[in-house]
Amino acid sequence: MAVTSSRTLRLLSLLQQRRHWSGTDLADRLGVSLRTLRRDVERLRELGYPVDAQPGVAGGYALAPGAALPPLVLDDEEAVALAVGLGAAASTGVAGLAEPSVRALAKVVPVMPARLRRRVDALRAVTVPGTWGAGGGGAGAAADVLTAVALACRDGERLAFTYTAADGVRTDRTVDPYRLVPLGSAWYLVAWDPDRADWRVFRLDRADAPRGTGRPFAPRPLPADDVAAWVRERVSGGPQRWRVEAVVEASAAQARRRVPWWLSVEDEPGGRCRVRLDVDDLLWAATALGLVGARFTVVSPPELVATLEEVAGRFAAAGRAGAAAAPDPA
Repeated sequence: MAVTSSRTLRLLSLLQQRRHWSGTDLADRLGVSLRTLRRDVERLRELGYPVDAQPGVAGGYALAPGAALPPLVLDDEEAVALAVGLGAAASTGVAGLAEPSVRALAKVVPVMPARLRRRVDALRAVTVPGTWGAGGGGAGAAADVLTAVALACRDGERLAFTYTAADGVRTDRTVDPYRLVPLGSAWYLVAWDPDRADWRVFRLDRADAPRGTGRPFAPRPLPADDVAAWVRERVSGGPQRWRVEAVVEASAAQARRRVPWWLSVEDEPGGRCRVRLDVDDLLWAATALGLVGARFTVVSPPELVATLEEVAGRFAAAGRAGAAAAPDPA
């Protein structure tokens, strides 16, 4: 009976992966006869999964949309990715996403096996959110790399891996891992390197086969209060140049709703708010303030005023050109 149940779950997983399967392909994947496949399909239907079957040479099986969402079948990596993604959506402040994301998390995480909950909790506990639009590019980290490093961070366990530097040189590293920082599409590890007696930042898509050594390390203070800003300074080649401050003629709630990732916001008297953000390029600041959708006054730096005048001139010129090219209504 256990073999049959396991095979039925495997069949459901296959049907979720692809829109249409031929009966022969499914039977080969499962290692069963076509007759056994038909019985397994019937079991899924009895459980509430609407499986369509088309006869003939071009026929096969497809999982059709149902009236209600049955339980999903996820492998380990999919389950961890789902929980982490829901957690990120719950904290973005995007209107309409936070509440359903929290509800979904409340349903998904409690039914996870203990080994998966441990991975999800570790990743959430040691991740420091970065700033939208910042980062050094690069590929995203593999899920197994990310969770292995997160567990070592959370458990205070010394970590070993092979690292490929930007110039292609590969070295074996053993470090004390502390925090994970996602910037743009890349993930970075903040770690103390005992061989170099200094803090280091490692891009995780360049880390191969990270593994815990089983050796604990004594905690030490982090290199900065704002770890995400500290990492950004290092991956961008220097400190951020501009610290922007402006007073916006809108509430803090409106500013957070329109631009949830970029701005630090606090209420001001009279229904206004004060926003602050750190940027490498003042065009980012002009874009963020423009997206709020309200009048604002620049407090600092004065160079932002010149950038805004330049951007306004380009928009005005584009508007005039568009009006001149428009056909005569007559």
